[in-house]
Amino acid sequence: MWTSWWLWPLVAVCAADSFRNEAERIMRDLPLVDGHNDLPWQLLNLFNNQLLDKRANLTTLADTHTNIPKLKAGFVGGQFWSAYLPCETQNKDVVKRTLEQMDVINRMCQMYPEDFVCVTSSEGIRQAFREGKVASLIGVEGGHSIDSSLGVLRALYHLGMRYMTLTHNCNTPWADNWLVDDGVDKAQSQGLSDFGQQVVKEMNRLGIMIDLAHVSVATMKAALKLSKAPVMFSHSSAYSLCRHARNVPDDVLQMKETGSLVMVNFYNYFVSCSEGANLSQVADHLDHVKKVAGAGAVGFGGDYDGVTRLPVGLEDVSNYPDLIAELLRRQWTEEEVRGALANNLLRVFEEVEKVSNHSETPEETPIPLDQLGGSCRTQYGYSEAPGLHQQPGALLACLVPLLFSLQPL
Repeated sequence: MWTSWWLWPLVAVCAADSFRNEAERIMRDLPLVDGHNDLPWQLLNLFNNQLLDKRANLTTLADTHTNIPKLKAGFVGGQFWSAYLPCETQNKDVVKRTLEQMDVINRMCQMYPEDFVCVTSSEGIRQAFREGKVASLIGVEGGHSIDSSLGVLRALYHLGMRYMTLTHNCNTPWADNWLVDDGVDKAQSQGLSDFGQQVVKEMNRLGIMIDLAHVSVATMKAALKLSKAPVMFSHSSAYSLCRHARNVPDDVLQMKETGSLVMVNFYNYFVSCSEGANLSQVADHLDHVKKVAGAGAVGFGGDYDGVTRLPVGLEDVSNYPDLIAELLRRQWTEEEVRGALANNLLRVFEEVEKVSNHSETPEETPIPLDQLGGSCRTQYGYSEAPGLHQQPGALLACLVPLLFSLQPL
């Protein structure tokens, strides 16, 4: 009896160490791909993207969730860096700002070639794994970044964008965001407008992953039904466990038309719907996605450096092995763990690449002028002659003086 008082705690510690050791063994062979990290946003806010600033050194960077030593400790071998601009840039300078954020991601790879390599394909990720570097990919967070232009969408693809979140925390002129489901915003497109459907089709044609984090449920369902390729949620959790409209409801998880992917978010308010959360609760979300959608639908989208509150035990990117150890403790098989680490994302990416067809005729019908916001827009291309496609009220206003001029005096 005496021995049991000290033996069981010792057994528990040894068991914990064994799960952690097993997690590290697996991750050394197959590192983790994370779907969403906002370090580029921090580089903009803290240093105005001046990477030569000594404080911006990514090997010693402090007060962020992410730096190079933390990535190595977390066995992060692939990272979708977010090119993110807030909704206030919509109809203003969002395209310029997005290009700047994509540029800073590319410069990260140039400045730290021993640690990062910028890639644009699933094979590029696998090659980075072989080289022991972090495969760095660009995800554009928010469809407002293309300014309702298929030409801009194509240009961003050619510059390296490999997923785009259809909305952020605002509607675009062609897709509804999650705040519609909370009643904060009004639905404008009932999911996807006709132009929004063109955007999805063009993303399929190009080989851009469709990211449904931040969109309304109607937009989720419309995109899932329309897309020929799997879609992703780059940083969303399970609505059944935390009833926050940023999370994915079960009826969407059950839509298996395209074999899509949910990369679970770590933000406390999406994990526990409260200020506090812990690692075990994040594992609960991973368990739920696995149970409802299957083990092939699970991934990690920590949202590091984009959120202010993180679960105890997952304070920065170095803690990923502890989460993997928890999954092993919950009797996830090694195959299921490997899927969540990288193989599920690679499968989705490869399917998106297979569906792409650059020889197919591009979508090119522009969004109607009256659906665009902003007061600083020019109207080149929207009419063959000045005023030809003006709105009826504006046309009438132009004609009235002419009609009066024709009356007899």
